[in-house]
Amino acid sequence: MHDLIDIGANLTHDSFDADRAAVIAAAAAVGVKRQIITGADAGGSQQALQLAQEYPGKLWATAGVHPHHAKDYGADTDALLRELSTKDPVVAVGEMGLDYFRNFSSHEEQEHAFDAQLQIAVEVQKPVFLHQRDGHGAFVAILKNHIDELNGGVAHCFTGTKEEMKVYLDMGLYVGVTGWICDERRGHDLQEAVKYLPLDRIMLETDAPYLLPRNLSKEQKKAINGRRNEPSLLPHVLETTAGLMGVTAEELAAAATRNTEALFGLV
Repeated sequence: MHDLIDIGANLTHDSFDADRAAVIAAAAAVGVKRQIITGADAGGSQQALQLAQEYPGKLWATAGVHPHHAKDYGADTDALLRELSTKDPVVAVGEMGLDYFRNFSSHEEQEHAFDAQLQIAVEVQKPVFLHQRDGHGAFVAILKNHIDELNGGVAHCFTGTKEEMKVYLDMGLYVGVTGWICDERRGHDLQEAVKYLPLDRIMLETDAPYLLPRNLSKEQKKAINGRRNEPSLLPHVLETTAGLMGVTAEELAAAATRNTEALFGLV
C-alpha cells in the first residue's frame, strides 16, 4: 500500500450524495488517505470547504470557477472566492483556466474569469489549480502575465503533448496526471509526455467521478459503483503511470506525495 494524495476529487458531485463517507473510507483503505476537493463554481467551492472542514487533516479544498461556468463570474462570485481563498482548508485558487473544447462559456467570458482568479491567487499567495483544454496558446499568454507573482501551481488533469508540457514545466508548474493515461483511444499524447516528466514535478489525481480508467480489470469494475470513478482507484493511475515512466510505483508514489505536500503545504 502506498501513501497517496488525490489532488483532484470532485466529491461534492451529486453522484456521491448517497455514500460520500464510504467513498472516503474506501480510498483511505487503499492508501489514499488525503484528498483535495475541487471547487469548480461558487456553490461547489463553498461545499468543498465545508467538506474539508468535516475531515480535518484528511481533506482540503480549492476555491474557483471552472471555465464552463465563467459566464456566471461576476462581482459577487469574485468577492466570494476572495473570502473562501483566505480559509485554511482552501489550499489553492481554482479550478480555473480555459476550455475551448466545450465552450459552455464564451472565450471572452473564460478569459475574464481566468484573469480575475489569477489576480486573487496573487493577492492571497496560494497556488493555482489550472484547467486547459484546446486553448493552450491563450492560456499561456494570460498565465504569463501573472506567473512571476504566483505562489506556484499545477496543470490539473493534463492531457496535452510533451511540447505543451515543457512549456508548463518551464513556467514552474507541476503536472497532474489522471486516468486519462489509461485511455487507449485518447491518451496517446499523455502516455508519451509522461516519459519526459521529471519525478519532482508530477502529481496524481482521479478527477472523480469523471475519467474512469478504461483499463480496469473486471474485478476492479465490480468493486465500484457503476461507471463512477472514485479516489480509491488512484493506485491504478499510479501503477499505469509508473510503468510508462519507467520507475517503480514506490518511487512515483513517494515523489507525487512529496510534491503535493510541498506545493499545497499539507501536513
